[in-house]
Amino acid sequence: MSTRPRYPIGGRMSDVVLGIGRRFRLPALEQRHSSRLVLGVFAGLNGCVSIGLMALVAFATGQPFVFPSLGPTAFLLFYTPNLASAWPKNAFVGHLIGVLAGWFALAAFGLRHAGPAVAVGVSGTRVGAAAVSLGLTALFMAWLAVPHPPAGATTLIVSLGILTKVSQLLVLMGGVVLLVLQGIVINRLAGVDYPLWSRPLTE
Repeated sequence: MSTRPRYPIGGRMSDVVLGIGRRFRLPALEQRHSSRLVLGVFAGLNGCVSIGLMALVAFATGQPFVFPSLGPTAFLLFYTPNLASAWPKNAFVGHLIGVLAGWFALAAFGLRHAGPAVAVGVSGTRVGAAAVSLGLTALFMAWLAVPHPPAGATTLIVSLGILTKVSQLLVLMGGVVLLVLQGIVINRLAGVDYPLWSRPLTE
C-alpha cells in the first residue's frame, strides 16, 4: 500500500492530474498522480501550454495578451482550484480592479504620458502612483471579497507605465478572460468541483 501523501506539494494540483488521468483512461497517470515528478511535469506542461496559447494570440494579433501577472494566475488556477483566489470571478474582477486602480493612479499623479519607469526612471510621483495603485487594489479586493494576489502585479504593470493605453488595458483584460476560460475547461475536464463563476465565501 502506497504511503505517498495525497498533496505532496500542497495545493490540489494532484486532484487535477488524477481527474485528467481518469478522463483519458491513463492508469499509469492515475497511479502516479501524486508523485512530485508527475506533478512537476504537469505543472511545467500546463504552464507552457496555457501561457504558450496566450503568446500565440499575442503574436498573431500584435497585442499584449501576455503580461507578467498572468503567470501566477495560471499557477493558482491549477494549483489551488478549490481556493477563492483561483475562482473565475475573483481572477477577473481582481485584475479589473488592478487595471482601474493603476490607471487612476497614473491620472492622479499626471503620469499617463510619462513613459514606463524602466525607461525614464523612478520619480517621487511614480513612487506615489505605485503605492496608491497597490493600496487601492488591496482595498477594493477586500471590500468586494474578490481576493486574487496576482492583481497586485497587474496594478503595478499599469502604474509603472508598462501598459497605459486604454486599448492595451482592454486587451490585458481579454488575456485574463482567455486564461480563466482555459482554467474552467481544464478543471472541469478533470472533474474538479470548480465554479463557472464563483460560490459563496465561507469563514
